[in-house]
Amino acid sequence: MVERCDVLFENALLFDGTGSPPARCDVAVSGERIAAVLPKGETKGWRAEQNVDCSGLALAPGFIDAHTHDDRIVIDAPDMLPKISQGVTTVVAGNCGISLAPVTFDDDPPPPMNLLGGKEAYAFPAFADYAASLRRTPPAVNVAALVGHSALRLRTMADIRSKADRTEIAAMLGHVDEAMSNGAAGFSTGLFYPTNAAADRDEVSQIASRFAQHGGVYATHMRDEFDKVLDSIDETLKTASDAKIPVVVSHHKCAGPGNWGRTQQTLPVLETAAAKQPVNLDVYPYTAGSTNLRADLVSADYRIQITWSKPHPEATGRDLADIAKEWGCSLEEAARRLDPAGAIYFQMHEDDVRRVLSSRLAMIGSDGLPHDKHPHPRLWGTFPRVIGHYARDVGLFPIETAIHKMTGLTANVFRLKDRGLVKEGGCADLVLFDPQTIMDRATYESPLEPSAGIEQVYVNGCLSFQKGRGVIARRGRLVGGNSRA
Repeated sequence: MVERCDVLFENALLFDGTGSPPARCDVAVSGERIAAVLPKGETKGWRAEQNVDCSGLALAPGFIDAHTHDDRIVIDAPDMLPKISQGVTTVVAGNCGISLAPVTFDDDPPPPMNLLGGKEAYAFPAFADYAASLRRTPPAVNVAALVGHSALRLRTMADIRSKADRTEIAAMLGHVDEAMSNGAAGFSTGLFYPTNAAADRDEVSQIASRFAQHGGVYATHMRDEFDKVLDSIDETLKTASDAKIPVVVSHHKCAGPGNWGRTQQTLPVLETAAAKQPVNLDVYPYTAGSTNLRADLVSADYRIQITWSKPHPEATGRDLADIAKEWGCSLEEAARRLDPAGAIYFQMHEDDVRRVLSSRLAMIGSDGLPHDKHPHPRLWGTFPRVIGHYARDVGLFPIETAIHKMTGLTANVFRLKDRGLVKEGGCADLVLFDPQTIMDRATYESPLEPSAGIEQVYVNGCLSFQKGRGVIARRGRLVGGNSRA
């Protein structure tokens, strides 16, 4: 009997996403699904429309970016080259309390909402409108979309400087029901930000609880990642426990030189809690973070690089200290003149980054800001950097562990059915890469450089990116939640 398939990957070094060591296999794809995973050389009964010789290459599930701000870029630049060129096939958007739906603005969005663009970016008064936009113009990658607490508060509250009252919370819950019924994957907060900071544990847990009733997940940019990081972890765990919802600690770090080394305290707390409630974290493989240029983050203790400035676009890519020296003013005054602006903050220690990356709870998330003029290199380089630098070259963990952190683990945490693993019947999101050459090339000086070593990327069974050709198809869709995908 002859078995037929569309694509047959032959002689691949297969990393299946479970964390198991790789094995030589052949993988058959029919339509959008994986038809079979076969031991090497056992394909005599198979006939394919296309045979792909994978000699010298590795095959893995498409990488899932656990933490993005790609909400708008998937619409404005649906080729999604910064992500698909890294082997990413699914992005989790709507993080840090920031999402496009369900809010609109008559004037410029307040920070941090402006990280997604100006008022014209916010064209989705309901999540269904956002989902419809993705259907009209499919991106090259799949999208799992969280709903941000800041978006909910700005939509329903007259004064976001206070805790929401009963009427405002009820209005937010109505938007939760609408979003989750139209394919949202869960909830996010950005308690660090002024649009979200006035929400107390009671408000957050009430909203999170409604998401939990719909099967959603909760991701949080905690209230403090500096001196009070342990207090923030305690708040996060209690909030999630009260709401009975799985929680993801976003871009876990211990920021500022005074807190370097404290991951030796924070990680045991999180890992102990994970034995009692669903807890995970995401992390990017760099010692610098990036967000708006904020007065409370301006310090001489670490380098600060400007990523964009509305009044002084010529400052883009330069260090704040150099600008202040040129202008003959303090760092604080230079930041005031540059605002509104974005910045990269070199706040973390390499030892802490490595500890967080190594945690069994850790997923990989880029946290890239695609609308920045001079973005953090994590936008283009995160996933090849984890595999090429930290796994292969540094030996922090095996490559199969790295891939599990960006595939099977992430799919399980965000409840992305049939994704994240190479298994029979699973969705055919796949990346073919060279394990000897895969590496990030984006730097803080040249952040837009594509990574090396990615040969082909398949999204929902379709060849969507190929080395030397770029993006050749866009077959992404809304996934997770009630999206049925």
